[in-house]
Amino acid sequence: MNDTIRTLLAKLGGLPVSVDTLSDESDLYVAGLSSFASVQLMLGLEDAFDIEFPDHLLNRKSFQSVAAIEAAVKSILDARKVA
Repeated sequence: MNDTIRTLLAKLGGLPVSVDTLSDESDLYVAGLSSFASVQLMLGLEDAFDIEFPDHLLNRKSFQSVAAIEAAVKSILDARKVA
């Protein structure tokens, strides 16, 4: 999952730095992630993982870092297992 997130971030994030230089906890907004790019990233994640982000996860905090994105995707996948 982490590799997929990083691949999408590199492709859609428009970051001025290499994704490989960022830790899982690095602040992606400080690294240059724009609001527009975060929406593009969200759409890419939805396609890649066959999920839909619920309204409560559509916030800056959910896309703050690779770790935050991974936690958000896992929570969506886990909720789907329970349903």
